[in-house]
Amino acid sequence: MKLGPDTVFGRPPRSLAVGYFCLGSALVVATDLALASMAGSLATWTPVRAAVGVAFVALSSVALYGATAYQERRAVAAQSELDTSNQQLQVLSRVFRHNVRNDLNIIQGYADLLDDRVDDDRSQEFLQTIRETTDDVVEISEKLRVIEETSAAPPTGRVNLADSVRDAAAGVDRAGVSLTIDAPAEAWVRADASIKYPIREVFENAVTHNDESVRRVDAHVTENGTTACLEVRDNGPGIPDDEQAVLRAEEETPLSHASSIGLWLVKWMCETQGGTVGFETSADGTTVRLRFDAAEDPPSTTSADRSVRRDTSADRRGAGGDETATTEVVADGAGGEEGG
Repeated sequence: MKLGPDTVFGRPPRSLAVGYFCLGSALVVATDLALASMAGSLATWTPVRAAVGVAFVALSSVALYGATAYQERRAVAAQSELDTSNQQLQVLSRVFRHNVRNDLNIIQGYADLLDDRVDDDRSQEFLQTIRETTDDVVEISEKLRVIEETSAAPPTGRVNLADSVRDAAAGVDRAGVSLTIDAPAEAWVRADASIKYPIREVFENAVTHNDESVRRVDAHVTENGTTACLEVRDNGPGIPDDEQAVLRAEEETPLSHASSIGLWLVKWMCETQGGTVGFETSADGTTVRLRFDAAEDPPSTTSADRSVRRDTSADRRGAGGDETATTEVVADGAGGEEGG
């Protein structure tokens, strides 16, 4: 019978202790007999000579039983606490996403009704604050839904990272934003469709938390054969050091916590895809790096297809263009659009 973790450590503490005692005692007797035979004194050997070894094995069995029984009780208690915490989180998430969101929709509806009845500027400012606050909370509930519905299983599919980056950039509010993308035509990574959420969040953070007159965002996609990396740079104020420390420690406290769930979404969703997240803040802004395991092109993508796409991209860039990457100006500082 093949021994493994399930057939050994899955046993009850008593079974482990009895098995250890039987195996240890047999080994002690066999070893003692072998040594006596080698020394030529097998005829004078008596079981008393092995009694000390068997007694030691018996004491060790008692100690093993106590240790494994204690660990089993701790494991049962930890599992019970984990089940309770998961149940509480599920209830809180459901209440927040459904009940609280319904209440927010009511608040937004009454705010719209008041908009037609209020004409002074001060009251209009109050109504605008109500709308913005409720929109923020609704957005948080959507991010919680995304996190809750994401599978923890390792991804088995392939996604073109370059296309996901361009799709995310297309949804950015472009007013007052200078957004450029430098990416190859294809950069396949091992991931599933939910990779779009952390990428979208990185772009939104780069724009939303930037108070410069012209918000500059530069995205670069690179490959090195084993990994593909998305690097997003902005000229904003950067992520505070204490928030970065919270993400690195993976723990929030009343005195140390992230100001938004967005950073947690980026971290959790990337790690779910088998990727990593890195932050770098300087006086010039923030750089966020999302790194994923590279994947082979889909079976349906032939060498001829890739050659045609590369030739098409080169023609679109012009004679002096790079053969593997394109630089696209998605939006200029005035909010206008240009083709790359």
